[in-house]
Parts: sequence; C-alpha cells; structure tokens
Amino acid sequence: MTKVLVMTRVWAMLTGLALAVLYFGAVYLGSQPSELLPMLVTAIGGFEMFLFGQDVWLKKKGRHG
Repeated sequence: MTKVLVMTRVWAMLTGLALAVLYFGAVYLGSQPSELLPMLVTAIGGFEMFLFGQDVWLKKKGRHG
C-alpha cells in the first residue's frame, strides 16, 4: 500500500472520529446538532468500509497494490 493511501486512510479515520465526537457531544449537551454531521460521519465510514473491502479482495486475489 502506498504511503499516500495510508495517510488518506489515517486522515479519514481521524476526521470521522472527530466528527462523531462533535455530534455526540452536541447531543449530550442538549443542543441541536447540525443535520450535516451524521451524513459526513456516514460518508467517511463508507469510504473506510470500501477501502477495507478492497484490501480484503486484493489479498484474496493474491496481489496487493
């Protein structure tokens, strides 16, 4: 796996975690969170799930790029 892809995955993970903490923090404090936050967390989670599935598929095929 190239270094750029690894760094993209790390930044996506950190961004997703920060947005999830922000969302649940807003819910916990009783304020109305933005409707955009759950969609962003879901989109980043979908991106990570796609990359994970791609890694599994490539490992099963015997080549990893």
